[in-house]
Amino acid sequence: MESLQDAIEKARLEREGLIGKTAALGTSQKDALPEEPTRMEDSKNAFEAGRNPSPLRSQLRYSATRRVQLDEDVLSMNRIIAGDIHDPRVEAYRQLRSQVLISMKRNNWHSLAITSAQENAGKTLTAINLAICMSQEVTNTVMLVDLDLRTPHVHTALGIDIDKGIVDHLLHDEPLENILVNPEFPRLVVLPGLPQGSHSSEILSSPEMSVFMDEITNRYPDRIIIFDLPPLLRNDDAIVFVPKADAFLFVVEQGVTRADEIERSLQLLGPSKMMGTILNKAR
Repeated sequence: MESLQDAIEKARLEREGLIGKTAALGTSQKDALPEEPTRMEDSKNAFEAGRNPSPLRSQLRYSATRRVQLDEDVLSMNRIIAGDIHDPRVEAYRQLRSQVLISMKRNNWHSLAITSAQENAGKTLTAINLAICMSQEVTNTVMLVDLDLRTPHVHTALGIDIDKGIVDHLLHDEPLENILVNPEFPRLVVLPGLPQGSHSSEILSSPEMSVFMDEITNRYPDRIIIFDLPPLLRNDDAIVFVPKADAFLFVVEQGVTRADEIERSLQLLGPSKMMGTILNKAR
């Protein structure tokens, strides 16, 4: 525990913007997936003003995945800021992206789970903003998967209306192309979820989930998959799924997450797959 507490303190002291930096990074089918977006040579009209600013990014076209236009007011209200180049807080997420990518490339990792000890620590906020920032790298495509099966929030935070989720694919043979959404950002697709009842951990540990994991992690070598998991201390969902991901980030809410909750969380998961900690809501 001493090393984790040191990491949290370091993150607090070194933070920039309104979220903390990562600490101690690198510590240590049933249906075919829809095709990867087609790359196009002409990129001069690829970006809206103020969003997706990289001039190096080629335009992408999604032929099967549903595309939705996001509401800027909804994004602002929900603090989804990674696509706004005018918001100074974005730099903190860009720094987080760079640290995470360095660690993932060094270890040849392709999947990353994000969790916290309790509710409202900012894990979903972190997962969405990090996924957007990662998708702005020209060498990556990103899939953001909502695996908080009992209380999924990714689609609501983005302001996306859905009528199907990942469980419809896993248990009811719904093709993924009918569920995936491209939320305007090039190189990013979202696999949303709808609220489930009990037995969510059984779904996450099912053979169908194993087949799904094999497919999405092996199909595209440049794809990064980010999983938004439930809080660790709410139920056993995150505990059964984290071993399936290459690594995980642990979100700590300053002034709220207690030391005993951090200690219990690490006892449940062990430190071997922890890429680092994120100090959120730091002031």
